[in-house]
Amino acid sequence: MPSRTKKFRGYRTHGRGKKSGRGAGIIGGHGKAGYGKTGKIGMLKYEPDYYGRHGFKRPQCMVEANRTINVGELSEQIERFVSMGFATKEGDAYSVNLTEAGIDKLLGTGNIDVAVNVTVAEVSEKAREKVAEAGGSIVE
Repeated sequence: MPSRTKKFRGYRTHGRGKKSGRGAGIIGGHGKAGYGKTGKIGMLKYEPDYYGRHGFKRPQCMVEANRTINVGELSEQIERFVSMGFATKEGDAYSVNLTEAGIDKLLGTGNIDVAVNVTVAEVSEKAREKVAEAGGSIVE
């Protein structure tokens, strides 16, 4: 007895008619196909926000990211700030103007072992504590 596949060789649709033999025709499609018609009730019940746009995305021209530096990075790069003219050394302490250097905020990751007097627009509490422990101060 021949196999079913062999039996239908030479017949265009293999006995399935036109539609059911193509892709996902007999099951109505893949994924969310038919949500506008046959799946409308399920869509309204389980995914009511399926259609349309939701939320708000601010234009990129309006979004400004803070430029930040960590206390540890400041400690490592203090000599570079002096050479660039954003810092001066006064005795054992350094005086650094991060606002002129284009940095908006000082963060508290890392350690600092030199006294630094920092001028910056914003500072985190942890950074303020670490600078004070090292013998420096913050001017906002």
